[in-house]
Amino acid sequence: MSRIREKFGELKRSGRGGFIPFITTGHPDLATTERLSIELASAGADIIELGVPFSDPVADGEVIQRASERALRNGVTVHDALTCAKNLRQHIDVPIVLFSYFNPLLQFGPEPFAAAAREAGIDAVLVTDLIPEEAESWTEMLLRHQLDPIFLVAPTTSDKRLARIAQQAHGFIYAVSRAGVTGARDEMTRDAEALVKRVRSVSDLPVAVGFGISSPYQVRAVWRFADAAVVGSAIVKQIEKFSGEEDLVQRIAQFARSLVSHGRATDAG
Repeated sequence: MSRIREKFGELKRSGRGGFIPFITTGHPDLATTERLSIELASAGADIIELGVPFSDPVADGEVIQRASERALRNGVTVHDALTCAKNLRQHIDVPIVLFSYFNPLLQFGPEPFAAAAREAGIDAVLVTDLIPEEAESWTEMLLRHQLDPIFLVAPTTSDKRLARIAQQAHGFIYAVSRAGVTGARDEMTRDAEALVKRVRSVSDLPVAVGFGISSPYQVRAVWRFADAAVVGSAIVKQIEKFSGEEDLVQRIAQFARSLVSHGRATDAG
């Protein structure tokens, strides 16, 4: 059984919602990425998404775009992200999802990448711009290397495509809360809950909701209808804000705890 499947099983048995933070590898630097990941695991992360920096992150809002630009200026590559994951495996057992656009993985070489990702301790790979109609061979290759292929679905995803994604997806399905790019928002849309219901009609996989989640209230709202909440831009923005500060890692861990502690206390009570 994969670590991701075990994690969602554990969450279901305990009646808890999952917390999935996203950080960009190499922002502000690789050593800090490793320290942040370890602290996020201690702060309650159930799964960690490590983003591979890319020069044209069209699905990402300004905050994550800036993080990618800084990481690329630091020379961070797919290889660095895999090395980071391998180092983390010496300290944490939290499932790790590698979040990337397809071009860097193609340059690495799909088959060598899959083998290296498995060796590094990666549990799943989410390729933001790989459409399901062209993903079959990619999916099969990841599965051969015991890696879960994660797919995005959006409120605009047709029923036909949703069914196709459900057939290829493993681990969990990532539901985008709204159309558009990533970025913190003050309010969640009703589209997210409707989308999760549609996903559940075609798949038994857990559903994680992301894009625009930035507050404890929004995390709790997602937990009411989905299995996990993904928080990306809000965390990356905090990293950007406190970059250069000696207590950066502690500040981010404190922010992460604030996102989940009240909701989990409420669930437990």
